[in-house]
Amino acid sequence: MNTALLLAPVVVPAAAGVLYLFLGWRRTTRHLGTVSAAGILAFGIALAVRAVHDGTAVAASGWLRGDPLAGFLLIVIGAVAFVACAASPAYLAGERAAEHGDAASERRFAVLVQAFLAAMCLAVVGANLGLVWVAIEATTTVTAFLVGHRRSRAAVEAAWKYVVICSVGIALALLGIVVLYAAARHAGLSETSALSFQELAGHAHALDQQATRMAVALIVLGFGAKAGLAPLHSWLPDAHSQAPAPVSALMSGVLLSVSFSVILRTKQIADVALGTGFVKTLMLIAALATLAVAALLLIGQRDYKRMLAYSSMEHMGLMTLGAAAGTPLALSAVLLHIAGHGLGKAAAFCAAGRILQETGTSRIDAVRGLAARSPVPAGTFATAVLVLLGFPPFALFASELGIARAGFAAGLGWPIAAGFTLVLLAFAAIAAHTGRMLLGADPLQSAPAGSAGAALRAQTPLIAALVAVAFIGVAGWPLAHLLNAAAPLAGR
Repeated sequence: MNTALLLAPVVVPAAAGVLYLFLGWRRTTRHLGTVSAAGILAFGIALAVRAVHDGTAVAASGWLRGDPLAGFLLIVIGAVAFVACAASPAYLAGERAAEHGDAASERRFAVLVQAFLAAMCLAVVGANLGLVWVAIEATTTVTAFLVGHRRSRAAVEAAWKYVVICSVGIALALLGIVVLYAAARHAGLSETSALSFQELAGHAHALDQQATRMAVALIVLGFGAKAGLAPLHSWLPDAHSQAPAPVSALMSGVLLSVSFSVILRTKQIADVALGTGFVKTLMLIAALATLAVAALLLIGQRDYKRMLAYSSMEHMGLMTLGAAAGTPLALSAVLLHIAGHGLGKAAAFCAAGRILQETGTSRIDAVRGLAARSPVPAGTFATAVLVLLGFPPFALFASELGIARAGFAAGLGWPIAAGFTLVLLAFAAIAAHTGRMLLGADPLQSAPAGSAGAALRAQTPLIAALVAVAFIGVAGWPLAHLLNAAAPLAGR
């Protein structure tokens, strides 16, 4: 029973991918991805409810484990995937109308997206650090083809850059895992349990400190590359500027957070083995460097898809700053931020994809008067930006307030003040760029968009995501117990 519950979120998208492979993308199958995402969400809820109710993790064969943190992340993956997959039919229809897509590319897109979801779910429920590494590496392979989906020169270049940088990061993480394995074997753990998160946490006090310090630094740096943290962050704006909008929604909304969750689980082990100071210092450096890069590059940004990518870096830096504080309040706020950012960024990228199809450009200075010409996509995009800027009543307002409070309470006054000063710079830059896009005269003199009814139907999944972010920002009870149970698993 445990095995079935843990494997189901992996098997459901894998099965949907196989069906897409044989049946293709057609009228009868185009919503299969949405059904698959709903299945991940349902199994995530079931796993979270059981883990919180029983007070223990759901384990299977030593390779899979479903604790409250895994259940929470599955819920986020399912929710963001539901938005992205529900928006995919309208996006692919627009690509075909613009002659950028055909039946073969649509089939390939659908298969790869489901493989991507299966790999992320495996990374979340994996109980073994080696298995998690394999799953994260699988996401790199699959998403490289999705980034280069349009096969243009820029898309292929972005895909190669993504592969090279993330492969360097994942190789560093592998080296760290090998060193940690050697330290665990030296501490008396068996071959089969030496990379188990549970066994490593239980025997962390016996690990050699020098080896563990080296291993943790490599793991944080390596998985930090996939999480969009400086210094191995430069793949992110290029990949997001070329990837299809639903893919960018998934990569920014959940892939970054799934990779970041591995760092959080490693932090739990390191805090016992080394004390809290070592990983806290690493995270503070990574957080402030990431926030500084994002804020400075946002000021002069000229591409609205790259703007959203740098916004993702900003939010990952803020999450890392919260994780450095390490208190239950900080970690609960970080997890809430993961949920709010995932849904908000999914809506923002999918709306940006619609804007790109209507205007034919991703340049900020070439998009003006969007609110008058395309009010529905413009309204969705503007609201999603408000979510990402942390306006109330959306969830990110509560999570950012929680991170700030927890940071000051943990004695991180100067890093928190510096971090939020950089967040303010990013806030001003994003608000200015978005305001210019929405207002003013259209320099392209584009034809008015289609009917408001058709536009509203296409934007319905995105509107639902924004409503959900507002709901969890106002009424925390749907996630409160889960966040309280998951926070201790995300660090100390």
